[in-house]
Amino acid sequence: MNIKASAVAGTLESSDVYVKVEPCDKLEIEVESVVYNQFAEEIEKSIMEVVEDLKVESGKISVNDKGAIDCVIKARVETAIRRAGGEK
Repeated sequence: MNIKASAVAGTLESSDVYVKVEPCDKLEIEVESVVYNQFAEEIEKSIMEVVEDLKVESGKISVNDKGAIDCVIKARVETAIRRAGGEK
């Protein structure tokens, strides 16, 4: 999937995650999390699973996690990517 525009999903509320996706020449992933020290590996794995499933090859994905569980992270990342790719 091609990232055609900027898009967001989620909120900055506790137990949620805010994801912003933007066009970029290469694949860049930025993660900021209140639980990064404990769960960095799991958060990054969840993001990469969605990126690989949707076959995203380039784009900047910025994730600001406020303690969201795995399924919420995946849902927000997928929603933002699909919105940025022109899907509804």
